[in-house]
Amino acid sequence: MFVVCGEALFDVFAAGATPTGLALDARIGGSPFNVALGLARMGQPVSFFGGVSRGFLGERLMQALADEGIGAGLVQRLDAPTTLSLVGLGADAVPSYSFYGEGAADRMLPMAAADAVPASTRALHVGSYAMVVEPVAAVQRALVERLHGQALVAYDPNVRTNVEPALARWREAIAWMAPRTDVLKVSDEDLGLLYPGVPHAELAATWQAAGVAAVVVTRGAEGARAYLDGGELAVAPVPVSVVDTVGAGDTFQAALLTALAERDALAPGALRALPHAAWAEVLGFAARAAAITCSRRGADLPRRAELDPS
Repeated sequence: MFVVCGEALFDVFAAGATPTGLALDARIGGSPFNVALGLARMGQPVSFFGGVSRGFLGERLMQALADEGIGAGLVQRLDAPTTLSLVGLGADAVPSYSFYGEGAADRMLPMAAADAVPASTRALHVGSYAMVVEPVAAVQRALVERLHGQALVAYDPNVRTNVEPALARWREAIAWMAPRTDVLKVSDEDLGLLYPGVPHAELAATWQAAGVAAVVVTRGAEGARAYLDGGELAVAPVPVSVVDTVGAGDTFQAALLTALAERDALAPGALRALPHAAWAEVLGFAARAAAITCSRRGADLPRRAELDPS
């Protein structure tokens, strides 16, 4: 079973003026929620681990988990609000973002919640801002500490400076995770923000020396590159008419983990033993999945059958 940790929230879009105010369009989001969704749609058994409000927004999040076949047995229902990320247009037509998450349920996960995560977990995914805001970050670190070496640990920093603007905090999280991470997936955009001017290969070598088995850098329209034991491996982008890129990185991560699971490569030892030819297949599968998401509006992640050869 996969366990995906972090936030499920609402992205709230301004949908135009009304006679008395504004119409709002609230959509379920959050990078970890998207990864869990992608794994479920690709046929992988997955549970979501995080804090969810007891209010009506929390009920809608719980319904979404049920609708998508994502296990909710590890969810902690809390008397706290649901995080909202507001997106609108300013007077100059430039997108304006506001984030309301202080004291929200996804941040207030209690330490005792980690005890419910079973030792039989095969793979753990963490990432996004839940790794840099407290108290949830401490809970996830404790879980990573317990499961590392027994389950595959996957990490995507997925930097969100509107939540935590201190870049040092994100770099500290990556440094802490590197000795405890098997698969580190990170975008070139995040690397440019956190480590401007530092070559990707140099960063990957540092993290591999700390213990990471595979560093995968997604590069948008330029494809992706993996830094593995024994060398580098590149995958070309999949040609697609892009509608938007929302959820593309999360799709890539979910598909990458699915492809590893289908090759029985989730155990840390099996992961390091995976030959480069198999890694090329894994990366190609992930790239095709991300391309499908880019061809559709919003984070509409593909199902496994959409990735089978026609």
